[in-house]
Amino acid sequence: MGKILAIDYGQARVGIAVTDPEGTVVFPLTTIAWDTRDALFCRLLAVIEEHKPARIVIGYPARAGGDEGLTGRQVRKFAARLSRRTTLPICFANEAHSTEEAAERLREAGHTGRELLARVDAMSAAVILERYLRGGEICFDPS
Repeated sequence: MGKILAIDYGQARVGIAVTDPEGTVVFPLTTIAWDTRDALFCRLLAVIEEHKPARIVIGYPARAGGDEGLTGRQVRKFAARLSRRTTLPICFANEAHSTEEAAERLREAGHTGRELLARVDAMSAAVILERYLRGGEICFDPS
């Protein structure tokens, strides 16, 4: 299967998680704080180059009723821009409540305050990646 890299896209921070080479164990990796699109993609492509995943999973805010919403459009635009910068396959997994689940996991592990905030985006990407591995892929063309 190969490594899988997950992205929890946000307007100020992007959480990253990755699997082991067999694609079975998930690890929260890092959070990229960004202020320009160029800076974001420069750092993101460096992470991709370092970890050499076989595919990329992006958290998508699936909503009841099927309407996309502003955040969904932003995620799709981000995915389309990323697809122009890499040949890796990109797919989506449901990110609904992933940040809340990630924060709860971190609190259970004893993290609070700034430490929790520093880790929550990467942990949210890990939650998204776990959902994907359990068969939670949302299929559509990122462009």
